[in-house]
Amino acid sequence: MAEPNGQRGALRPVSRPRLYKQLVERLLAHVSEEGLSAGQRLPTERELAAQLGVSRASVAQAVVALEVQGILSVRQGDGIYLVHQADPAQSVQELIARRQRLPDILEAREAIEVKITSLAATRRTDQDMASIDAAVERMATDVAAGNHGFDGDLTFHQAVTRAARNPILTAMMRLLAESIGETRRESLAQAGRPALSLAGHRSIAEAIRNRDPQGAALAALQHISLVGEVALLTWEHDEPSGTEDLRSRVEPGAPATT
Repeated sequence: MAEPNGQRGALRPVSRPRLYKQLVERLLAHVSEEGLSAGQRLPTERELAAQLGVSRASVAQAVVALEVQGILSVRQGDGIYLVHQADPAQSVQELIARRQRLPDILEAREAIEVKITSLAATRRTDQDMASIDAAVERMATDVAAGNHGFDGDLTFHQAVTRAARNPILTAMMRLLAESIGETRRESLAQAGRPALSLAGHRSIAEAIRNRDPQGAALAALQHISLVGEVALLTWEHDEPSGTEDLRSRVEPGAPATT
């Protein structure tokens, strides 16, 4: 049945209440309606924004939320691809649950990683420093290629944890590994964030190199604060006032590009 604006299907403009939930539901409904299978491409962010009547930023946030769940994959310079089919209701519940637990995870990261980084600055060996530097360069190469740098990020934090030489803190990091991985993916999937994260890693590495525990702790705290600025936590049910409706910028019949 057609909507009042004449549009049919999942990709019709959404109302503002519970926007982030609705966008996730609509994207998954679109996948179902179109019969998309793993490996097939979705419309561009610009096309989705125009059809849904929201900003590209909101669409990007919904895509990130589904990317973190492993449902979608964003290939830099290529597009948005389906990884696997998912139940919309379950995906929205996972989104809500992740949003609720993220603050607790970030608090735990601050309590544990700041101390680990401080200890690493005191206890690191030349071999530890070489491993930390190698992880930074691995991430730098990945980011320069337009990717998120997740593997280098993970390797960096593992190297810093080893340098701290505290088996209890290491065990705690292993216990939280999956949850911490969520915060890293959530953060690194945001536009411009990989480069900022890389800069934070360089600051931490430099303080560890200089055997400066206070400087290392401060750099780690700043880095975790940056990670905490994820769209999922700041994404409210309404778009910011003054958000431009991208439908007004797309001429009928004109091609839309990212």
